[in-house]
Amino acid sequence: MKTVNIHEAKTQFSKLIAGAVAGQETIISKAGKPVARLISIATPVPLRKFGVLKGKIKIAADFDAPLPPSVLDAFEGR
Repeated sequence: MKTVNIHEAKTQFSKLIAGAVAGQETIISKAGKPVARLISIATPVPLRKFGVLKGKIKIAADFDAPLPPSVLDAFEGR
């Protein structure tokens, strides 16, 4: 935990923000007394809902079948 005064916080604000993003906590003080704490805001991880698209997506039976020679030639620039 780092402690800085208000003047130093104003002049090095970008560095303090970068430190907060990296997980560093900074205490900002006025006349030697702590008045604020600079920390990163934790972003909530969205919950995954499995099975939402069940029955809405159809995969062809020949999905993984080899491509026809004409398509393979097109990919290979022939």
